[in-house]
Amino acid sequence: MHLDDLDTPVAVVDLDKLELNVREMALLMREAGVRLRPHVKTHKVPAIAHMQLREGAVGITVAKLGEAEVMASAGIEDIFVAYPIWGEAKWERLRMLSRRARVRVSVDSEVLAEGLSEAFSRHGERIDVLVKVDTGLGRTGVPPGEPTLRLARKVEKLSGLNFKGIFTHEGHIIRDFGSVEEVGEAVRQVAEKMRGTAELMRREGIEVEEVSVGATPSARIMCGEEGITEQRPGTYAFYDAMNVGFGVVPEERVAFWITCTVVSTPASDRAVIDGGTKVFSSARSSKVDGMGLIRGVEGARFAWANEEHGVLDLSSCPGALRIGDRVHVVPVHVCEAVNLWDELVAVRNGEVEAVWPVLARGKVR
Repeated sequence: MHLDDLDTPVAVVDLDKLELNVREMALLMREAGVRLRPHVKTHKVPAIAHMQLREGAVGITVAKLGEAEVMASAGIEDIFVAYPIWGEAKWERLRMLSRRARVRVSVDSEVLAEGLSEAFSRHGERIDVLVKVDTGLGRTGVPPGEPTLRLARKVEKLSGLNFKGIFTHEGHIIRDFGSVEEVGEAVRQVAEKMRGTAELMRREGIEVEEVSVGATPSARIMCGEEGITEQRPGTYAFYDAMNVGFGVVPEERVAFWITCTVVSTPASDRAVIDGGTKVFSSARSSKVDGMGLIRGVEGARFAWANEEHGVLDLSSCPGALRIGDRVHVVPVHVCEAVNLWDELVAVRNGEVEAVWPVLARGKVR
């Protein structure tokens, strides 16, 4: 079946571009001597995770325990849950998961560490732990240096826990700067905070096996930094409009888009497509003019959307679209968009090769 024969809206993956993106990142990490552990929240598809592993990834990263369970059921054996896990119900699920796969988890407080310790030690079991370091995003994590050292000491003393190292997510890089050309010094500062914290801990007699960072926009620059053992980029598999706007890749490298149909043209300067926030999400970014990049219609702008309607501004190209025309749109943030879909259609040269269920979508627990 050809892409043009599919009903819309439809979420599409270009296999040639996906495979190129996966191979390129794997090669970049291999040449830098850094382990690659991609974050699969971008695609949520076990088949793509296995593709990344075949190209050399050592394991995967997930956000939620539910995503980890899906990936383990699909045969993936090395998983890092990069999110705080709290509560008896989740600890019991984590214990069951750790019997099926090698699992690492995140802590950023003594309270979390003590909870995990109690949950595992009372059964005579252990779980590997990485301490989250806040290197500038201002979300989860403890400050670098002494605060991280104190928490690592606590983890080392708790039964049921194996301290393995430190990790961070330098997501503030794309938030705080205008383009990838501006971020060199900021990336170096993140690396220095992680490197310095690891060196401090080693001087204090704490073994630090892993120093892990993770963000697609900073991945290439971070490869030049010493002391980093692992990277966890996510959006690189597909890329999206934010990555294009930030200058990480040109638009033609994006492997994911959503095809919609024009269903209304109320005026020559306006067209409405059959996809709104239920299709694209409501994501916005200062890196993107509008709610996505419209391919192949010069001057058209995705101005705004409601749940079922996407409104395109054609003031720079009046009359460019008619009812029945198909429009291909790259979403602002691919991770949010994919989570709205039950399946992705994989195509090569316009022909459908596979339909992948998005098995980890909606796994928010």
